[in-house]
Amino acid sequence: MTRTAIITGASRGIGAEIARRLAADGINIVVNYASNAAAAEDVVASIRKKGGKAIAVKADIGAADGIKTLFDATEAEFGKADILVNNGGMLSLAPLATVTDEDFERQVAVNFGGTFRGLREAANRLADGGRIVNFSTSVVGTKLPAYGVYAATKAAVETLTHIAAKELAARGITVNAIAPGPVATELFLDGKSEELVANITRTIPAGRLGEPDDIAGAVAFLVCDEARFISGQVLRVNGGMI
Repeated sequence: MTRTAIITGASRGIGAEIARRLAADGINIVVNYASNAAAAEDVVASIRKKGGKAIAVKADIGAADGIKTLFDATEAEFGKADILVNNGGMLSLAPLATVTDEDFERQVAVNFGGTFRGLREAANRLADGGRIVNFSTSVVGTKLPAYGVYAATKAAVETLTHIAAKELAARGITVNAIAPGPVATELFLDGKSEELVANITRTIPAGRLGEPDDIAGAVAFLVCDEARFISGQVLRVNGGMI
C-alpha cells in the first residue's frame, strides 16, 4: 500500500529535497507552502514528471488552523496520512537585547507552535505505524550568539519529540527529530560573504557544508520500515561539528 507524507515548508531548500526524495521512494507527497505557490508547483511538477503523485497545499503553519488545513487536504486527495515531516520554520537573527516582540512571537508561532500543532493533529489523524520527523537545529548544541530565540524554539521541539515518542509508541508511530548543521541552501547563503561561509565551513570536521540531500537521506531512513524501532531520538546531521 502506498504511503502518504505531509511535508511542511516544502516549496524550496531542504523541504523540497525531502519531497523529491520521498517521492522517489514511492510515497505520495503533500507539498506545503506559505506564500510561494509557483515554487511549490515546481516541486509538484518535478515529482509528477518522474511518475510520482503530489499536490501543493497552501497553509500557514504558524496559524491555529494551518495544520488542520493540511490534513484535510491530504485526506481529500490521498486518504489518511502516514508520515508527517515538520520541516517548516523561520529564522530571525538578533542579540537578545534587540529582539522585537514581533520577531519573538512569529518564531515561537511557526517553529514551536507549528510543530506542536503538527504533533497534536498527527496524534489524532496519522495512520497507525506512521512516522513523524521534526526539525531542530545543531545550534541547540553550539548556542551561537544572535540565535537565542530560534535555538530556544528548537530546543522546545526536541522536548516535544521525546514526549510524543512515548505517547504514540503504543500505536507503532515513531517520532524523531533531525538537527541539521549549516546546509548550502539559498536561505543559509543569502547575505553571507565568501569569507564568512569559509569560516563557518572550517568549524565542520567533514570539511564542507551540508547539502539538502544529506538531510533528505536522513529523513528517508527515519521514515522507512528499517527504522521502526528508532523513536524519541535527535539525529544531528552536521558533519561532526557537535
